[in-house]
Amino acid sequence: MTIIPIFKDEGADGDRDFLQWDTVSLMSLLGVFVIIGYYASAKRSSGYKNKITEQRFDTDYLRSRLKEVTEYPSDPLRWNLSQMEKVGQIGQKALSAYGAISRALKVQMHSAKSAQTRISELMKGRDVFMALSRRLAERAQGREIVTVQPKEKLSGTKAAITIQDKLGGKYFFTVDEATRLDSKVLLVEGKHTKENRLPSREDIKDGLLRMIVYTNLQNVLVDGKRMSVVPVLLLTTGPGFSSSDLSSDDTFGLVSEEAMANRFQVSVNNPCSQSLDP
Repeated sequence: MTIIPIFKDEGADGDRDFLQWDTVSLMSLLGVFVIIGYYASAKRSSGYKNKITEQRFDTDYLRSRLKEVTEYPSDPLRWNLSQMEKVGQIGQKALSAYGAISRALKVQMHSAKSAQTRISELMKGRDVFMALSRRLAERAQGREIVTVQPKEKLSGTKAAITIQDKLGGKYFFTVDEATRLDSKVLLVEGKHTKENRLPSREDIKDGLLRMIVYTNLQNVLVDGKRMSVVPVLLLTTGPGFSSSDLSSDDTFGLVSEEAMANRFQVSVNNPCSQSLDP
């Protein structure tokens, strides 16, 4: 079970992020119940005039949802789909809560009007939420594809993946790099750091979640042709990193064990097509 906020506003001097359909889709594929919550309290940042920190969920709301999920008679997929019908209502609660936080702490938040526009769309139901999330993701993907990103040491092509579950539900993902090798397709999730060390454990954990999904794909078709999948976790670093450091890196040791046990590849600073096991 996991709790995810409908959106998080750090104030005008910080970031604001909205829940995306793909996030809940990933949890459904992993068999995780999702409770969509909202933040109801926070503290003012000491470093910025219009930024908040230490945000806390509405605990009374979460208690009621936890009671519901413990009594729910079906699986995470059905629960999560039912929750997606309520995102608009939860968004309204979040908007009101941030208004109260703003007044209490005298902190300017991001535009309430733009947030209300997004929430009004979500009030139209699950299908609208999915379509909106996909439009935003596709726009971001398009911007990323046409923009040179020096931090990304990838050699293949980004690709869209549509996964269909046993109930006919569809989930939409973007893979960082997709490369064909004969009858195989490499699905690469890349994590990078500018430092002379491996990416953070949090970034690597995020990559491992994608590996779980990709290693469980069945009946994969590329342009109508059936292919086998080789999931790859690509870790790239700054120029001062040496491959000799890997032998003593505990994190890399754990990731390597996971890769061996769960049938995916892990590559460090190498083109994936040159680093696969035979």
